[in-house]
Amino acid sequence: MEERDSNQTASPQNDGLNSADECDLHKNISTGNSLPKEMLMSNLQPSDANKISPSKSEAVVSGSNVDEQEVGVEPITDLTTTSVVQVESPEGSASMDTESQPENSPREGVVEDTENVELIDLEIPFPTEYEKFWKVVADNPQDFTGWTYLLQYVEQEVYRRGLQAIPLSVDLWLHYINFLKETLDSNNPETDAKIKSVFEHAVLAAGTDFRSDRLWETYINWEDDRGNLEEVTAIYDRILGIPTQLYSHHFQRFKDHIQNHLPKDIISSEDFIELRQELASANEHFDNGAPGNDLAVGIDINDPAQIVSEIENMRHRIIEIRQETHLHNENEVSRRWTFEEGIKRPYFHVKPLEKAQLKNWKDYLDFEIENGTLERVVVLFERCLVACALYEDFWIKYAKYMENHSNEGVRHVYSRACTVHLSKKPMVHLLWAAFEEQQGNINEARRILQTLEESVLGLAMVRLRRVSLERRNGNIDEAEFLLQDAIKNSKTPSEASFYAVKLARLLFKVEKSLPKARKVLVEAIDFDKESTKLYLNLLELEYNSDLQLNEENILNAFDTAISSSMPIETRIAFSQRKVEFLEDFGSNVKRLMVAYDDHQKLLKEQESSKRKAENGSEEPEEKKQRSDAALASAQLMSGDLQANQAAYNYNAWYQYNYPTPWNYGQYYPPPT
Repeated sequence: MEERDSNQTASPQNDGLNSADECDLHKNISTGNSLPKEMLMSNLQPSDANKISPSKSEAVVSGSNVDEQEVGVEPITDLTTTSVVQVESPEGSASMDTESQPENSPREGVVEDTENVELIDLEIPFPTEYEKFWKVVADNPQDFTGWTYLLQYVEQEVYRRGLQAIPLSVDLWLHYINFLKETLDSNNPETDAKIKSVFEHAVLAAGTDFRSDRLWETYINWEDDRGNLEEVTAIYDRILGIPTQLYSHHFQRFKDHIQNHLPKDIISSEDFIELRQELASANEHFDNGAPGNDLAVGIDINDPAQIVSEIENMRHRIIEIRQETHLHNENEVSRRWTFEEGIKRPYFHVKPLEKAQLKNWKDYLDFEIENGTLERVVVLFERCLVACALYEDFWIKYAKYMENHSNEGVRHVYSRACTVHLSKKPMVHLLWAAFEEQQGNINEARRILQTLEESVLGLAMVRLRRVSLERRNGNIDEAEFLLQDAIKNSKTPSEASFYAVKLARLLFKVEKSLPKARKVLVEAIDFDKESTKLYLNLLELEYNSDLQLNEENILNAFDTAISSSMPIETRIAFSQRKVEFLEDFGSNVKRLMVAYDDHQKLLKEQESSKRKAENGSEEPEEKKQRSDAALASAQLMSGDLQANQAAYNYNAWYQYNYPTPWNYGQYYPPPT
């Protein structure tokens, strides 16, 4: 750009954006937060990708400190910390069914997580270029040119960030292109190249969208206005093979384009010669010699009828070649039409989607995964996640699909889901952490889990996943510390008991330390004296050691449970287990007889309690407690304490089976 004296007045239209590196502005937009670059390159022809090269320009701001420096905007490549939600309001309000509201989703009109609807994170630092422009106007508020540069830069930045966040938005691309048309200097020879580059990035990012017809038509009209008829034909060659809503309209316009122009003006010279050779050979008007550059060979230029006939034949052949592509595309459109008709709300809203809408998206994705290309599947996922941004099932499905194609793509999906839309959904975070662990990124997996735990306090599954992560990587001390910390910070005795059982099992099974495991459970029992699970786990711990050498500890565990303040039914169950143990493994028959006598005393105590209950001397609440204890006792006696526990279903406890109990009333009748 021509430099001017700093005292001259700068033209905002000619210098502001014209001096900016527009290619730098948008060259990374189509590969921003939504679509990984390698998945979309098939939509950009190699020749087109190589044509456009960014140029560097310089500008001088009147009366400012910015002298001979770039005004171009450096691309922002990481917007994962930016919370952006696409809201494309429809012309009419769609009917929405709220019965399919996702788990923990807010009620109508209520946004659960305000960070999910913020347009931009205020903590994101401004680019260096912004600080330069701002300094100019801060130093001299009367500098009109300085303000012009600043406003133009900010407007560019808004468009660029928006397109990085929502590259599938056809409306946003069209607004950006119109903005460039209005602000760029039409007399600058680089302007057309810059706008064309933006068009290419637009169709690269959003051109395979089923509703991207307006973008393609705008591109075609722009090239047509400039008389680039060959480029118009090349664009039609691309759109005719893409299933879009107005596919038939595009083919009709293509035919009009062919009929309204001479073949030599709408296709390349090489294609024109090849087509003439083909037609002349078919009509036996073409000799076998090399045609060279003589485009009129085989035609009598003095015979207008022959010239017109050849032109019509060439037009017919050009259309005929594309007809097969159009028919194939028509079939592809018909296969997708029902799914597209089922999309009633393509924009984001905090209201839940109807069940039919969710099913339609799921079926559409399954269809595209089975029949479509990688590019089409990715674009459809991105469309789906605009409307279904708050449904973690779709994010997980997307990440699982990408596992077969790109690890970086998987990471990209999880990052967007966890940092923008689903910051408090545990399952997607756990899967992301597991993925990073599989890739060997232990620190990243550790960071993900820790961030989630800080965001959503009190989730046992997250704390246990952190423990498992450390254990799998040999950090046993850290795993032990995490469980001890969980016990220390537990809000209820039952929660502390839960983590105590986990810690005891870690110490016994992994560290092979029975004394340390026993100490943990004994201390937990002192804190939660009526927890049947603690007593059962203590017994299981002692049972897993040498029975003969550990008989005393086993009997002490039984005695601790029997003498506790647990309901009588539960203590009877433990007493009977003690008799069974002594019968099977005991070394002293005297202990067996004493245990049997103690068991009979408990039975008599239970019988006495039943009589009091029948006489109405017990309070209703006590009856309820005894009923619950009776149920637990029945489970213990029937050996039904080893419940199958679903993965990370932490509402259940680890419980253990024992052999079918003996009925000691038959073997040892009470003394007469």
